[in-house]
Amino acid sequence: MALKKKPVTGMKDILPAEMEIRDYVLGLIKETYGRFGFSTIETPCVEHIENLLSKQGGDNEKLIFKVLKRGEKLNLEAAETENDLTDSGLRYDLTLPLARYYSNNSANLSMPFKALQTGNVWRADRPQKGRFRQFMQCDIDILGDATNQAEIELILATTTALAKICPNNGFEVRINDRKILRAMAVYSGFPEEDIEKVFITVDKMDKIGTDGVKNELMENGYSGETADKYLDLMGQVTEDAAGVRKMGEILSGVLEDGAAENLAQIMDTVEKVSKGEFKLVFDPTLVRGMGYYTGTIFEVSMEGFGGSVAGGGRYDKMIGKFTGMDTPACGFSIGFERIVTILLDAGFVVPGSGKKEAWLFEKGMGMENLSSIMKGAMEARSEGRMVLVTQMNKNKKFQKELLGKEGYTEFKEFYKEELKR
Repeated sequence: MALKKKPVTGMKDILPAEMEIRDYVLGLIKETYGRFGFSTIETPCVEHIENLLSKQGGDNEKLIFKVLKRGEKLNLEAAETENDLTDSGLRYDLTLPLARYYSNNSANLSMPFKALQTGNVWRADRPQKGRFRQFMQCDIDILGDATNQAEIELILATTTALAKICPNNGFEVRINDRKILRAMAVYSGFPEEDIEKVFITVDKMDKIGTDGVKNELMENGYSGETADKYLDLMGQVTEDAAGVRKMGEILSGVLEDGAAENLAQIMDTVEKVSKGEFKLVFDPTLVRGMGYYTGTIFEVSMEGFGGSVAGGGRYDKMIGKFTGMDTPACGFSIGFERIVTILLDAGFVVPGSGKKEAWLFEKGMGMENLSSIMKGAMEARSEGRMVLVTQMNKNKKFQKELLGKEGYTEFKEFYKEELKR
């Protein structure tokens, strides 16, 4: 039986033209984040299954690619559940591995620690455009800083990188705080033990609208009065820092002291420093699905592309699950695959990549002539030119078409008879 030539469902082969764009984008991201003082780290792609199933990743924990135990440890007869057969799995994001990394290596890291991590993650999700089961993530995180300087730095660094990658695409940063979300729910009369369920419904606001959210809340057993009180809160505030402060006044008594002012200060500072280069809005409907967020949360949307292209937030409780002592932590992740999809759809060409030349030589050229061609190519490369030397195919036209897709724009052909002269 012939082997399967197509990649596994949800995975993809990356052709040279796309790989050039991916390398370019990744290079810009790393260069930009490096200028903000973030240090590059790397974590293993395989994590302990106990860590992955620790109720930190929300619905992503249902999408883990689990790894079977090996050798004598894989006891099929004694296994009662699926978890008896596994001891590890492929990471579903970079945040949980970072928390473990910091917990294990904090004695050798500066404080606060500014981490830059890029790498593939895996989720057994339903594949669709811009969404794969294996995909690249690009994260920056600040660990050990409880002040809002962490959020400010993360927003400025991420928006600077996005502006370099897509200078012609306007984008908007939406910001909220999980503390404000919880206070809104309590103020409206939702039971505290149901707040996470309420968030799941509110998170659908951009898809089903206000009426859809109200209907779903009522279907889940909550009164129309409670739902209306919650939804009416959103209409009482503006989307700027003044709106955050107004929300803080409305929720006084149920909102943690200083939470609204903290978020307002982040917005004020970012707007002053960024000089209005992007839109920053307070969005009380923003939830973010990951279970580990404890405070500020943010997302970036970009013109011409549905959904967010970056997101993150504060997760001050995760590291404590490893060490027994909570450590302030906040991170921002760029949706690398979505950005690459935007660029590919726009026919993006990597700037300043230089002309790529293909030197095609006729079959049976002979070693002496071939040596002469390759010597010339080496001289051209020493001058900074990009030169591919390859044998000419029978269907030369099709060969050039394929090379053209890889960015080759100049072709030079060598024939035996011509070189004899």
